[in-house]
Amino acid sequence: MQQGEGLLDDIAERDPVQPHRPTNYVVYTSFPLPEQPRGKQEVRVRSRTTSQQEAPVTVKGSVMAHREVYYVDYAADFGLSALAEAVCHRAVFRVDEPTVAALAARAVRDEDVRLGRDVRLLLESPLPDEMLHAVWLAATRRGFDPAEHGLDTREWLRRVLDTCLPHLPADSEGPPAVSEEELRDAVTAELRLLAPALATAVPVPNLVHALERVVGEADADLGLRLLLRALKSYDVRVAYDQYRRFLGLGDRLDYPLTAVFEGLSVRWPPLDTGRRDFMFGFGLTELSRLFDAEWDAGNYENPQVLRERVIGLAHADNGLVPGVQAAVLLDDVTILVDSPLTDEEITAVWRTASRRRHAGEEFDADGRTWLRRIAEVCRKRLKDVDPAYTPGPRPPRADLADAVVAEIRASAPALGATDAALIGDVVTQADPDLGFRLLLRLLDARGVSLDETEYSRFAWLAERFGYGEDYVRREVGHHLTRG
Repeated sequence: MQQGEGLLDDIAERDPVQPHRPTNYVVYTSFPLPEQPRGKQEVRVRSRTTSQQEAPVTVKGSVMAHREVYYVDYAADFGLSALAEAVCHRAVFRVDEPTVAALAARAVRDEDVRLGRDVRLLLESPLPDEMLHAVWLAATRRGFDPAEHGLDTREWLRRVLDTCLPHLPADSEGPPAVSEEELRDAVTAELRLLAPALATAVPVPNLVHALERVVGEADADLGLRLLLRALKSYDVRVAYDQYRRFLGLGDRLDYPLTAVFEGLSVRWPPLDTGRRDFMFGFGLTELSRLFDAEWDAGNYENPQVLRERVIGLAHADNGLVPGVQAAVLLDDVTILVDSPLTDEEITAVWRTASRRRHAGEEFDADGRTWLRRIAEVCRKRLKDVDPAYTPGPRPPRADLADAVVAEIRASAPALGATDAALIGDVVTQADPDLGFRLLLRLLDARGVSLDETEYSRFAWLAERFGYGEDYVRREVGHHLTRG
């Protein structure tokens, strides 16, 4: 039995931090990503954790010249920064050297192959012990100090390494995806912007200098994660534009998205429903997917089940401006409810989008009433997170109405005359933005194949409406035929 393993069951029962086991599912959440530099095609290298292998590094001096990006389905943070998080969250319990060893052993058992890689990078770096000590204390909020147990930091890291998997060659393909120099410069720039706040909030001497040395002399990826962990441990608030840059860095490194935003304090901008650069779906069209009758029959006789389904989307703003999902959904609902469309037409819009066309006298038999119930959930969410916010329908993009109507007419043979006319009425009598998203929703629901010209026109419209650059790809990209 490795050191600390006798504590594993005890930790599993009491530790509020969940194991970081790689997963094969996607957690439903959404948030905006910053724009990425154009013109440089990146090749993502996939190295699955099931092989329990790591990549050899190309060394230039003491710093990797390039890195490979690993696609690992971790549900949250990973590696040494995840171990630091586990220690930080256990501050209310007993935290001693055997306990930390047990946490490390659990991470290995849960196939966190990055822990051993992170530790090796620090041990093989020229960083003095006091620098390693500083970054560890900041990352854990002094939750475990090796010095208090008669250990210097390198000695303790070697003990952690003894619990990790051996350093095996990688089973990966293709060239490195991210320049280490580029990543190092980007992380260092963010760190220097945060230097005054870190010096004020974190009672660890020379932390900024220590983190700079981790980034420059050990590994920029690890330095970024340890920086984020220190920010979270001491609740250091970051500006929204910097937060978006952190998201961009995490995206390029294939981080699980929660590794950046979960626990990070952000100075959020005011709610703005004009921003549509969500990573996942939003608004009434996304809610229609959650009620899709061909995928989920659902227990819709229970009003609480219905409400919880709507709450699921209205609260799906982790990593986003709090309340933004509810605000955008409320916009869609209000625009339809206040439009000149008849009750029958509104019912048809909802039931067509949710593929409930043949449902009987159920919760959505009167579409306007159902939309008002959705609006109540959204207003409750907005009152909770931003009491000062005043909902107001966004101004319709009348300048794009003709272009959307043209696409609906072009798609009429696939949609059918009735549904094409229905969506067209949404465009002309309610909102071109919502009408366009309904068009994409129906094309996807019916599996309509698209050629590259059609797809390009949809992408152009999505950009004009301000959607995230991947919105059309996510909605209908799997129906694109080439050649």
